[in-house]
Amino acid sequence: MSSLESLPGYDGSAPLLSVSDLHVRFGRAEVVNGVEYAVDGGRTLAVLGESGSGKSVTARAIMGLVRPPRGTVTAGSVRLRGVDLLTLPEEARRRLRATTIAMIFQDALSALNPVLSVGYQIAELFRAHRGLSRKEAGRRAVEVLDLVRIPAAARRARDYPHQFSGGMRQRVGIGLAIALNPQVIIADEPTTALDVTVQAQILRLLGEIQREHGTALVLITHDMGVVADVADEVAVMYAGRVVERGGAAEVYAGPAHPYTKALLGAIPRPELRGRRLAVIPGAPPDLAGPGGGCRFLPRCGYGVEACAHEPPAIEVGPGRLAACHEWKRVAAQ
Repeated sequence: MSSLESLPGYDGSAPLLSVSDLHVRFGRAEVVNGVEYAVDGGRTLAVLGESGSGKSVTARAIMGLVRPPRGTVTAGSVRLRGVDLLTLPEEARRRLRATTIAMIFQDALSALNPVLSVGYQIAELFRAHRGLSRKEAGRRAVEVLDLVRIPAAARRARDYPHQFSGGMRQRVGIGLAIALNPQVIIADEPTTALDVTVQAQILRLLGEIQREHGTALVLITHDMGVVADVADEVAVMYAGRVVERGGAAEVYAGPAHPYTKALLGAIPRPELRGRRLAVIPGAPPDLAGPGGGCRFLPRCGYGVEACAHEPPAIEVGPGRLAACHEWKRVAAQ
């Protein structure tokens, strides 16, 4: 029996990862405001939104990396197969990290320890969580580096993070995340600042891992093209809230929130060559004092009087939600 199955609340029929009404506060700023989404095994959920929308903070709260005094999870639940991580003792939660749920960080160089070889860092996972000897853990670490396509893995295992290129460091970060075959992987901008060839290789690698192990993948990204290629579902975040959620194909074909529509409208296309690219005017609100009503209203072209009141998440189709009073007008245009 796995450690997850032995914990209170375990339900094998529940979604693999389910986030419900999650609130996170940094000082006076509520940077995550009632976030809800879920993803099951073998599925990919893409979380979209511009910088500052709360995507990465939500991911860190899921992993238990938001802690007082800097940040506080003030409400909500994060469940793995029904087990609420937010109510677990820290030691029980620590045992689930890497073994059941793992995270690929955006900046692999800062996520890796600069004074330890990459092989040692991966081997420590096997020693801490599997009780392997130093020799056996080292052998398994080389296998992981080989799995993520690090050339000459046995030799490179002795190298330090700064000795790898950006793409290779990202592969090492993926290796750390997948070493113990977790059921859920959260990938925070795993292809940022990498050239398109390396991006494609990393996404292909994540897809292979997912298919082989039935892993649930939460992909945090700015790249709308990547989402179109790999995501089953999307959750669009703005100013700490999920403003639209649904199947990727359906959302792309007919967005029901003005922000989603604006994001899609800003994607460069060959037919727009020589024309001015669309932009979203203005800037996101100050989360320390956003005021009442819809937070996107100052930047929205669909505003009406009702937008002075914050819109609830409305079911706009099977498995689709949008937080907009004017969603019908948005979807129709």
